[in-house]
Amino acid sequence: MNHINEEYVEEYIRGIIPEHKGYLKNIEDYARINNIPIIEREVAQLLKVLLKISKPKNILEIGTAIGYSALIMATSTEDSCKITTIERRLDMVEMARENIDNAKYRDKIKILHGEAEVVLPTLGDKYDFIFLDAAKGQYLDFFNSCVDLLEDRGIIMSDNVLFKGMVATDKLVIRRKKTIVKRLREYLKYINHLDGYESCIIPIGDGVALTYREE
Repeated sequence: MNHINEEYVEEYIRGIIPEHKGYLKNIEDYARINNIPIIEREVAQLLKVLLKISKPKNILEIGTAIGYSALIMATSTEDSCKITTIERRLDMVEMARENIDNAKYRDKIKILHGEAEVVLPTLGDKYDFIFLDAAKGQYLDFFNSCVDLLEDRGIIMSDNVLFKGMVATDKLVIRRKKTIVKRLREYLKYINHLDGYESCIIPIGDGVALTYREE
């Protein structure tokens, strides 16, 4: 439980979402057994719906992990949509590549190995949809690095923004997480008061923020 919703609410929502099969289910099981964080099932479902509505042609992800969310995005978009995903850990890159190859999405998903703050300035493309799911304390830096990469009417989706409820109340804050919580609060305040953008915070999973770039 992430302290975002009551446990019975989480259980109900997850209970009515259709379960994945095949390679997505295998990745979910592997992540659970090996304590590898992947997006919650309700967040995955939100991501699917957003992509089916917005129909992006070019997606950027910061934080590949083992490739689960990239594959969610690949299965929820048209064949012509391209996905670029950045991951700093080589062991995760290798596992993600194996999972993506097994799912036969190698031609659709490109993994870039490196620190996001180093890789982002080298990108020359524009993106309709950007998914932030890397170091939470760096979200504001990531966002500002992505501004020039985001198309008009594009969306930035940020995961884990309520950080187990700590961002919403000091009562839950763990001492060693104070800096992350402080930076996430700054990030959420920033995107909610930024001219030319419209943002909202959705209390599902570990908290999701959506930011829409106006024309």
